[in-house]
Amino acid sequence: MKIKSLKYIAVASVLGLGMTSCEDFLDRPTEDSYVAGGYYKTDAECIAAVDYLYNSPWYDFQRGFFKVGEVLSGNFYWGSSPYLNFSLNSNDTDLRNMSYSLWAVNAHSNIVRNYIANGGASQAVKNQTIGECLLWKAMAYFYLVRTFGEVPIVHDNGGMIEAGTYNDQYKVQKTDVYEYIIMTLEKAIELLPEQCSEGRLDKYCAKGLLAKVYLQKAGVTGSLDNNDLQKAADYALDVINNSGRELEKNYKDCFTLEGNKSKENMIAWRWVVSSQWTSQNTLQSDLGMTGIDEFGNTWGEWGGPSVDLQDAFNFNMLENPSNRISADTRRIATLMTAGDVIPWLWRDKGGFDYLRFEFDKTYNEAAWDQHRSPTGCNVVKHIFGNNADHVTALGTSAARMASSLCTPILRLADVYLVLAEAKVLQGKGTDADALKAFKAVRQRAIYGAAEKTSLTFDDVWKERRLELACEGDRWYDFVRLAYYNPQRAISELKAQRRNSYWNLSPMFKAYYKTGQWQLVNKDDDGNDQTAMYDTDTPAPNVTENSFTIPFPTEDLTFNKHLSEEAIHVDIRSTYSY
Repeated sequence: MKIKSLKYIAVASVLGLGMTSCEDFLDRPTEDSYVAGGYYKTDAECIAAVDYLYNSPWYDFQRGFFKVGEVLSGNFYWGSSPYLNFSLNSNDTDLRNMSYSLWAVNAHSNIVRNYIANGGASQAVKNQTIGECLLWKAMAYFYLVRTFGEVPIVHDNGGMIEAGTYNDQYKVQKTDVYEYIIMTLEKAIELLPEQCSEGRLDKYCAKGLLAKVYLQKAGVTGSLDNNDLQKAADYALDVINNSGRELEKNYKDCFTLEGNKSKENMIAWRWVVSSQWTSQNTLQSDLGMTGIDEFGNTWGEWGGPSVDLQDAFNFNMLENPSNRISADTRRIATLMTAGDVIPWLWRDKGGFDYLRFEFDKTYNEAAWDQHRSPTGCNVVKHIFGNNADHVTALGTSAARMASSLCTPILRLADVYLVLAEAKVLQGKGTDADALKAFKAVRQRAIYGAAEKTSLTFDDVWKERRLELACEGDRWYDFVRLAYYNPQRAISELKAQRRNSYWNLSPMFKAYYKTGQWQLVNKDDDGNDQTAMYDTDTPAPNVTENSFTIPFPTEDLTFNKHLSEEAIHVDIRSTYSY
C-alpha cells in the first residue's frame, strides 16, 4: 500500500463515477461525477456509482495483468523483460502500478460500499450493489495473495485513515487471506441477485469465483486439502447446472467486440471509451501490431506468443503454412501468424491478412516490408482491430489508447475446468461430471475430439493452458501448483522454449512474394539467412522463491511491516460484513 492508494481513497470518498443506468451499462460511457453528500439517494445513483468499479480502478493493472499472467508463465515473449527471465525486482514500474491498482480497487470497493449502505436506495438495490462491491474486493485480494503472497487485510480504509494506521498494517498469512476472500464472497453470494442485467455481476459469478478460490487454496499449506477440493467442485457444479449460462458455440465469440455481451464472460472488466481517462481498455497498444488502428498508438509487434505456447498448440513455426492443420480453433482466436486471416478484424478490408499487413502497402499503407515478431506470430485476444470494427460492433468510436473491448477475467469454461481439476486432484478422474465438463470445453475447440473415459492431471493442466492462453491467468496456475508440488512447477518452467527465432523475416517475405517456403533465404543485402530457434539463451533461473513476487519499493518504504513475518488472524472473529 502506498500514498497513491490514499489519493484513490480520497477520490472515492468524494466521487461516485459511473454510467447512468443498469440498462446502459455496456453501451454508454461515463459522463458525470457526483458529490457523495448529495448522492447515493436513489437506486439509479447507487447502480451508477458501482459501474465505476468495473473499469477505472483496474486501469493501472492492465500491463501487470499481462506481464505476470503471460510473460512470467512462459506463454508470451516480451524481449528482455525481467518477467521473461525471472529477474523481476521491487523497482519495476509495471509491478508498482499493479500493486497501486489492486489496492485502489479494494479502497474504492470499501468506501463505495459504505456510502451505499448509508444511502437511500431500495433494499434490493443496496443488496445488489454492495454485493458487487464485495465481489470486486474479493477479486482484488485474489490477485494480491496469488501475486505477493502474504498481504495486509484492509477491511475499512476510512477507519484506518482516521486512526492514522493505514500504512502500519501487518502482513497476514496466506491461509488467512484466502479465508478473508472466502468470507467476502460468501457475503456477496448472500446479497447478489440470482441473475442481473447483461454484463453485471450476479450470485453465480461470485460462486464461480469462489470455486476457483477454493481450488487455489487447497494446496496452500503444502499438501492438498480434500475439503477445499470438494467445495471447489461443489460450487463449480452449482454454477454449471444452475446459472443458466452456457459456453459460446464458437470459442472466438468470447473475445470479439460482440463478445462484450457474451454470458460466458462471467466476470470481466467492462471498459468504455469516454472523457474519463482510466475507463478504457489500452491492451491493444501494447499487444497490437503498429498500424492496426488509425490512432498511432500500437507497438506490440516486437513481442509475441511464445514458441512454447505454439508447441502446446501443436504447430511448428518453421513448417510450411500451406501444410498446417489447425485442428484446435482456439489457436487462431489466440495467436495469428503467416497464412492467417482474422475475419473479425479489419472487416471493412475483408479481414486482417497477417502477411499482407506486413508486406503489401496497397493493403496497409504503413506496411514495413519486414516481419518483426521474434516468435513468428502476434496475439489476437485483446485486439479490437481498427475504428471501423469498433463502430460496426458497438456503434461508438475507439480513440487513442482506448477501446471498449471487455477483458474477461473469469469465464464459464474456466469454471468447467475448475471442476475437472478438483475431481482429478481428489483421485476421481472418472467422475461423470468432471468428464462431461472437460468434454464440453475440449470438443468446442476440437470438433470430434476423442472422448476421455478417465482424466489425469496432465489432461486438465494442458487444457487450461490452451483454453485460457493470453488471458492473464497462466502464472497463477503455476502458483497453485507450486503450493504443493514446487519441483514440478520449477522443472516445467525451466524446460519451456521461452526464446525467440532467428531470421524469420526473410523466410516470411519470400513466402509472401513468391509462394516458396524455405528455411534459407536471402536478406535485403543478399546474404543467406537461416530461420532457426535460439538455443543459446539459457533457461531462466527459477527457484521456490520465484512464485512470490516482491513488493514494490514504495510499498516497502511506506509500510515497514511488509518486510516482517506475517501474522495469523482469526478472520471470522476479527472481521464481519
